[in-house]
Amino acid sequence: MTYALGPGPWSPAVRAIILANLAVFVVSLAAPAFVNGSLGLSPADVMRGRLWELATYMFVHSPRGLSHILFNMLAVWMFGTELERRWGTVAFAKYYLITGVGAGVCVVAVSLLPFETARATYDLITIGASGAVYGLLLAWGMLFPHRRILFMFIFPLPARVFVILVGAIAFFSALGAMGGPVSNLAHLGGLVVGWFYLKGPTNLRLDLQYRLTRWRMERMRRRFDVHRGGRDNWRDRIH
Repeated sequence: MTYALGPGPWSPAVRAIILANLAVFVVSLAAPAFVNGSLGLSPADVMRGRLWELATYMFVHSPRGLSHILFNMLAVWMFGTELERRWGTVAFAKYYLITGVGAGVCVVAVSLLPFETARATYDLITIGASGAVYGLLLAWGMLFPHRRILFMFIFPLPARVFVILVGAIAFFSALGAMGGPVSNLAHLGGLVVGWFYLKGPTNLRLDLQYRLTRWRMERMRRRFDVHRGGRDNWRDRIH
């Protein structure tokens, strides 16, 4: 069994995402209040019509330390590069934006619920690419379920188990600390939106059509005695 540090050189969309995040981070070092107030996601602002915050918040990271942007961009490179190579740049960029925006919509929707802990998030500002990153992690785990990931950089786990584990952590963390400094609602939202995007009604229909087509092809092969490949004992056939 071998372990690799990463997927290799970054792909076009991954490069653009990382550079955009770094550019906004540099600006936030000089004017953190302006960047957070203008681009960060506040449910109260969104309800007043500042809809662009649903997209811009995922390019903003805390200027108080490098760890926030470092780990998010590391995850974008590690998981996003291989997904972009598999799907193509346009499809990958679309998925990244949908999961990021969808995570923001989940944050706003939860803040409108009639519960005290939910209402406490109405005026808070959410920043960071974590919602989209969790969406990437979900997709990577679904495409490569048996790949090994080091949980907490120590324990090797299959990707499928790793995704289930981080999803459970995000769920219970969101229930217990909605108003905390880490937006677990965005994490959970990215997972949920990513799952519905990949396994929703349209994709389920396409999957069923694909399976039906394969079944029909197998049936035609058996009917006309067509082999997939390998050795064929042609002397036993009638010509």
